[in-house]
Amino acid sequence: MRTDIHIGVFDVIIFLGVFQGLFLSWFFIKRGENGKKANLYQGLLLLFLSLNIFEEWLNNTGYIVKILAITNFSEPTNFTFGPLLYLYVVNILNPERKKKDWVHFILAIFWLFYMVFQFIQPNEVKYNSYIDTKHPDWGFLDVTQGISEDPIGLRRYINQLTAIQLIIYLTFVIIVILRKFRSLGHKLFKTDNESLILLRNTLIHFLLVFLIYIATKAYFGMRSDVGGYLIAAYISFMIYSTSYQVLNKSEFFNQPGSFLSFPLMKYQKSSLSEENKEMILSKIRKEMDGNKYFTNNLASLSGLAKQINETSHHVSQVINEKLNKNFFELLASYRVEHAKKLIEKDKDSKLTVEELADLVGYNSKSSFNNAFKNITSQTPSEYRKSLKSL
Repeated sequence: MRTDIHIGVFDVIIFLGVFQGLFLSWFFIKRGENGKKANLYQGLLLLFLSLNIFEEWLNNTGYIVKILAITNFSEPTNFTFGPLLYLYVVNILNPERKKKDWVHFILAIFWLFYMVFQFIQPNEVKYNSYIDTKHPDWGFLDVTQGISEDPIGLRRYINQLTAIQLIIYLTFVIIVILRKFRSLGHKLFKTDNESLILLRNTLIHFLLVFLIYIATKAYFGMRSDVGGYLIAAYISFMIYSTSYQVLNKSEFFNQPGSFLSFPLMKYQKSSLSEENKEMILSKIRKEMDGNKYFTNNLASLSGLAKQINETSHHVSQVINEKLNKNFFELLASYRVEHAKKLIEKDKDSKLTVEELADLVGYNSKSSFNNAFKNITSQTPSEYRKSLKSL
């Protein structure tokens, strides 16, 4: 076996991108706790993208020959990118969404188990697989193969299946985003809504990745791995861009700190005085009660903080400490109370549940029903009936 190692400039960029992506993914996944699914799915997307480009780095530099046991270890992640992007987008638009998301990963789970046939192959077979895509001029090793690495012939269509799944999910994402733009009366490239801009730019990046994938496969052939290298480099730059955005919006720089400090308990080093907390609480209540910020169906902690000209960290701290709630609990309480008032005024029952949901800021009937029942122990329809029986 040849064990040539080659490291170029782009290999260094990709290698650093891998570890930056793994580092970031941990924080996003951690932030996905307490029902913040958008952060969870963004973290998983970063994790699987990082693993995918790490395998590409191993193949391109030749280091994979030294650890042939893990050849193609990231292949099942091909079938997570589309679902994770879709779930990230729909949960940004509808944070209260409650559905069985695991069904989107059935293909990825199946592929992981199917890869057992690849993992049990001798190293000679894995070496031949490596040089088939990267160095076909090196010459293949003679090997007697027992169990096939692809017994039902699925893996030979891995590129086609990946492309089909991505087309399906990218189509779903495009439809969801365009519907949101239309419902808010915004144009795709003429909006000042931060959430819409974020989703639009995310979609553009993944469309570019998909186009690179299709173009290189069409030009170099489905078995060629040239496109993987270009995609890995582009994804690395996407990871660097995400890191910049995270750091640029960090609250770390808004108060004295040291790179030698260890993480402390939440809010332990807060610079807020009790007087400042009361002032921020007053601004939150004014924005919610007076301006009805909660009726915005893209309402977010960062959006509320921007409206009252405070930092997200301070707004979150005040909501937690003064109201004993997190932002989403506060949002739900305001929306449900407003819905109750609308129902009480709507004596002729002209408003449908869907219309009520939209009026109070929910993107779907199911999310509205769940939130209403969690707070009142009744669905909106049941609450309406209970009023009529009085």
